[in-house]
Amino acid sequence: MIRREDWRGVRTGIVGAAREGLALAEYLCASGARVTLMDAKPAEALEGAMQEVAHLDLHLALGGASVDMASLDILFVSPGVPSQANVVRQAREAGVPLSSEPRLLTQSITCPVVGVTGSSGKTTTTTLVGRMCEAQGLGGVWVGGNIGEPLTPRLLKDSQPDLAVMELSSFQLELFDPAYQGANTERERSEASRIVDLRGWSPHVAAVTNVTPNHLDRHVTMEAYTRAKERILAYQRTDDWAVLNEDDAVTRKMAENARGQVLRFSLEQEVDEGAFLCDGALVLRSQGVETTLCLAQEVRLRGWHNVANVLTAACCATAVGVSPKVICDVALTFEGVPHRLESVREWHGALFVNDSIATSPERAMAAMRAYEEPLVLLAGGRDKHLPWDAWAALALERARTVIAFGEAVPIIARALSDAIEATGGADGKVNVTEVSSLEEAVGEAARAARPGDVVLLSPGGTSFDAFADFEARGERFRELVSQL
Repeated sequence: MIRREDWRGVRTGIVGAAREGLALAEYLCASGARVTLMDAKPAEALEGAMQEVAHLDLHLALGGASVDMASLDILFVSPGVPSQANVVRQAREAGVPLSSEPRLLTQSITCPVVGVTGSSGKTTTTTLVGRMCEAQGLGGVWVGGNIGEPLTPRLLKDSQPDLAVMELSSFQLELFDPAYQGANTERERSEASRIVDLRGWSPHVAAVTNVTPNHLDRHVTMEAYTRAKERILAYQRTDDWAVLNEDDAVTRKMAENARGQVLRFSLEQEVDEGAFLCDGALVLRSQGVETTLCLAQEVRLRGWHNVANVLTAACCATAVGVSPKVICDVALTFEGVPHRLESVREWHGALFVNDSIATSPERAMAAMRAYEEPLVLLAGGRDKHLPWDAWAALALERARTVIAFGEAVPIIARALSDAIEATGGADGKVNVTEVSSLEEAVGEAARAARPGDVVLLSPGGTSFDAFADFEARGERFRELVSQL
């Protein structure tokens, strides 16, 4: 375990002045480290970040300013920085060890950690597990990681937690693997940096919700993306737990190499140990005891993908001692997380729904399936080099109108055109409107919506063509809808 005083005088670099980087800067400066905060953007493009660090004693290297890597004991890399970025390559060549905010957090606490990853469902599942553990009265439960606020600053003011529940993205998981380090790191490490353990790490409970095409703009291939997800299991021990989706071919195969005990969840079949759907009921089977939790129709969250999220959370919570009754109580009352099928407003008889989290076509398809009402679908953003053909086929089936916006407009239009042609040229089956911005899209949606429709923002692309992140996009959607 690393203590705060261990950082005194350690020369640390932080790449990325976003959420994780700013949290690290706060913690490391308060702990006496010598901090250099780096970002490729100039100061004028980082006005908010500069205000947050104005009170800290640190050195800034912005706008791509060079930093002598040999002057650092350790470099912390934010998840938005690719593993092949020049600054990371330079650190490896200089033998500087690489770490991250979530990795530092896990090395600074002594409690068990529940880690959740997957292509979709991570945030809802992580939040559900946290609520279940809190309702069980497990004591100090910290919930964070890739969601909400980073957890490291809590080390400055709170006592050690009894349990940490962390959402972990594929980008974050890279830095939990020794393979991320340079070949010379161990031999050339400075004395000050030896406080950091560079061995691989996996959480006590590791859940993989699913693995479907995502982030191929970063990982390039599905094989590389899958390997990144598998890292969450790679360093488990026999007394740890792996929670895996039995309905997903990729995660089902992961069970073959799992070192810990395996709990499975399924919407399609019974499992020996874990949670499953049977005759419309959610069933938990653990250590020979079978418990019916509730009916699927009683779950407050909408959509079968959210039923799967509840099953995943039930497995995770069971592994850390939460009772079936508490699991059921939370499943019946939990209303969801912002930007995930979030009902924003009913206007002129149409329901406007914010699903800005849907940054892949696969995720947007799950949203479409969650509604039986006619859909006015807002789709767009920036493409992640993912296939849109299945999305287009479902959009023809489920949507009355598709409004495409942002950089992905040509890709979406082509996918819909190909889908129409594949169905025999059924032109007119869905109205397609192309606009440049979310503002225009909401205006067009308001004109197209009829009483009984669901106006669904479920973009299928990232927000980075126009917004800082999916949350900013979702908040702008809320604003626009409130102004109708």
